Amino acid sequence: MTWGKHVAAGALLLTLVACSNTRPVETPQTRAPSAPVRTAKPIRPTIAPVQAKPGASTNAKLMPVLDHGPRDRKQIALTFDADLTALMRRRLVSGKVKSYYNKALIDELHALHVPATMFLTGMWMEQYPDVTRQLANDPLFELGTHTYDHRGFTKHCYTLGTVPRDQMLADVRRAIVELDRVDPHATRWFRFPGGCYDTTALHELAPAGVTAVGLDVPGADGFAKSPQPIIKQVLDHVQNGSIVVLHMHGGDNAPYTTQAVGPIVRQLRARGYQLVTVTELVSH
Repeated sequence: MTWGKHVAAGALLLTLVACSNTRPVETPQTRAPSAPVRTAKPIRPTIAPVQAKPGASTNAKLMPVLDHGPRDRKQIALTFDADLTALMRRRLVSGKVKSYYNKALIDELHALHVPATMFLTGMWMEQYPDVTRQLANDPLFELGTHTYDHRGFTKHCYTLGTVPRDQMLADVRRAIVELDRVDPHATRWFRFPGGCYDTTALHELAPAGVTAVGLDVPGADGFAKSPQPIIKQVLDHVQNGSIVVLHMHGGDNAPYTTQAVGPIVRQLRARGYQLVTVTELVSH
């Protein structure tokens, strides 16, 4: 889905570790929008829990949010979301779309030896359990979650629909359980669909024990008409520590990501950037 930047609302601050940015909790508005080290146990983010600023209206813990890594190292994390919604599943069943697994993209990342972090919806993992296992066992990649069925966590999150507040935690935990079932190395990285969240969502999801991974560079590959705008968007906006959001599901929603990745990777490396996973981005 197309990503927009968030709009600040209120004085509540998110306090993250020094390697990430510190910024206000925000309410989004609809807008046009080196391989990881494997361990025997799931990787846990090292970002400290976010708490309400003293004097704010609530003292409840909030889910931590990471939008970029350190700005003093020439590293960039390419991340790929694998969306699957109820509507997308109906397109699969009807035969309108052949697949929402972009194997050509995975093959291209292998050919270029590009580490990446994949954010998978629970519904996508259910649709492609064998692929999920393959990705989980691939030393180039690390996996995080992207909710169960890619509904929004605020009202008016593009056309995604909305997860009711009393179902938010269960929705996210459902995806975590699905990932943990097939991936012994699963991270606790999490991504909000559409980048839509507010303090209510951060409060409700704090017990899930995940860290929200946002972005500072939207790849704009959702519904792109050619690879060129994707390439330009990424190359024009990356900087040290950037987290780039692209999509791995392909199909009619992200048809040109594969063609864009090669030129993006080659240009970033020519500029001296090292491509890393999100965990590696913040590991220091």
